[in-house]
Amino acid sequence: MANFFRDNEDIQFLFRHMDLAAVAEYMEEGYRFAGDCDYAPASAEEAARNYELVLDAVGQLSGDLIAPRSEDIDRQGCTLNDDGTVTYADGIAESLAALAKADVMGFTLPHRFGGINFPNVIYSLAIEIVSRADASLMNIFGLQGIAETINAFASEEIKQKYLHDFAAGKVTGAMVLTEPDAGSDLQSCKLKAFQDDDGNWYLHGVKRFITNGCGEVLLVLARSEPERSGGLGLSLFICDRGPTVRVRRLEDKLGIHGSPTCELIFDNTPCELIGERQRGLVTYVMALMNGARLGIAGQSMGIAEAAYRIARDYAASREQFGVAIEKLPAVRDLVIDMKIAVEAGRALLCETSRVVDIEIGLMRILENPDADETKVKEAKQQFRRIKRQAAMLTPMSKYYCSEMCNTVAYDSIQVLGGSGYMRDYACERLARDARITTIYEGTSQLQVVASVRGVCGRTFEKYVAKLAGMKYAPEVKDLTSLLAEGTGQLNKAIAFVKEAGIDYMDLYGRQLVDIAIDLIVGYLFCGQASSDVDMQVAVAGEKNNGEVRTISMTKRKELLARRFITSNAPKITSRVERICSGDKSTFGGYDALVGPVPEEV
Repeated sequence: MANFFRDNEDIQFLFRHMDLAAVAEYMEEGYRFAGDCDYAPASAEEAARNYELVLDAVGQLSGDLIAPRSEDIDRQGCTLNDDGTVTYADGIAESLAALAKADVMGFTLPHRFGGINFPNVIYSLAIEIVSRADASLMNIFGLQGIAETINAFASEEIKQKYLHDFAAGKVTGAMVLTEPDAGSDLQSCKLKAFQDDDGNWYLHGVKRFITNGCGEVLLVLARSEPERSGGLGLSLFICDRGPTVRVRRLEDKLGIHGSPTCELIFDNTPCELIGERQRGLVTYVMALMNGARLGIAGQSMGIAEAAYRIARDYAASREQFGVAIEKLPAVRDLVIDMKIAVEAGRALLCETSRVVDIEIGLMRILENPDADETKVKEAKQQFRRIKRQAAMLTPMSKYYCSEMCNTVAYDSIQVLGGSGYMRDYACERLARDARITTIYEGTSQLQVVASVRGVCGRTFEKYVAKLAGMKYAPEVKDLTSLLAEGTGQLNKAIAFVKEAGIDYMDLYGRQLVDIAIDLIVGYLFCGQASSDVDMQVAVAGEKNNGEVRTISMTKRKELLARRFITSNAPKITSRVERICSGDKSTFGGYDALVGPVPEEV
């Protein structure tokens, strides 16, 4: 029996290393729900036990039920029926039923709707675990941000109508944003929202590339102000799947075949307004997409973890030239880099999720009319800073984890060689599944644009100063000094970019964000190497009198931090030199460098 939570030593370590008590205090609002709800925790210890029990259950389901079905799901895919409805692959339907039975379809919803009110940091780990088993299933399990958006912005009547069913797993949802002529440019949305003489709202038009567009509950971005172009003409609506909503086609796509991607037609569909008019994109969809970006980062982590494990197992068992191929330096280097990249992504995602949880907790204090005045004052002082950190770290995590998972999936095939290219091994499916992660919920290029403002502003400066000021073990003091040098180099590059202008910042945004991520993860690794968590891990291939030798996880993290930081130090120097070169050939030399658009002769 497999358990994808219990068999992952890094997740086990992070679960113990993270300050879950502080997060639980925010989520449970001082544990005030314990008297009203039987399963609401009454203390930090009880909350941590609940988190572990649920992750254990999700890990067991993922290993025993979900993963064995993933290959058949990929081959079967979804079916578009003649009446415009969609039938999931058999394994998807079975897995969703099992997750609903486990009471985890309301992961972050409040207790009063039947949710378990868990923080994002635990949800991110759960998404990774499920995605390791089947990335396509995560596209439905991970859409719980739709329910969060309803909870955050809808009227009480709408909340009561929908959220109990979401928490019970009776319904699934879809974020209906993209249109045929408006991909990432959501401001160009044209789907029409109009009112009749009685004030009832209706939707009319087409949406495309809608993940789980066959879901029972649809959050739809539509133009409610026809005379007003741009984002301020848009509002957010909720509607049920019904006879006026038809799936016109299912996209025939590269990967995640178990997740239906739909083109939808709305034919004067009855709907209800979420929140206020004209705030659909600027306020509500931005909040929705931030949660979705964390979800894709978690999905990326699951794909990367699965791909790494296939490569690691194959490298240890496959013999060439008389030895296991993991003995060959080139293969050994590749496997090490894959493992470090996976742990770097997980560290960044968990830290981002923690910051987002604090932002949500502070918001709850500020919105609570009965909150203690002292707490409100403290929350106000922290909130703006934390909000800016979350706004910088969220796109960073989506960018880094998605790019990383594509690299790891690609390298997994490389380790397996010709076998990896065949369908005999799952790494070819994982590589196909990975490819979408750098595209949907905002491409990597858009994530960089969203991150670089924080990097070049005071947000990164203050955040990294806080990381640098933490207490670290003496064993990593030389590493924190290297990180401080790297920060100084980045500051030099930022000063140069600010002088060169906004266009230049966007031109070198990726290099700036890459440096910032390397520095943040470096400090996070140093923090892990300085942890007081007492945990032993096996040393691969090392035996003493028949027993596997172990080392402490903190010692292993020190080795990992050392390789990560020292190998990145010269890369940071090189990137800074490139940024400060002043090269603008992308602007001036584009036509000459790429030539005319190719024409058939």
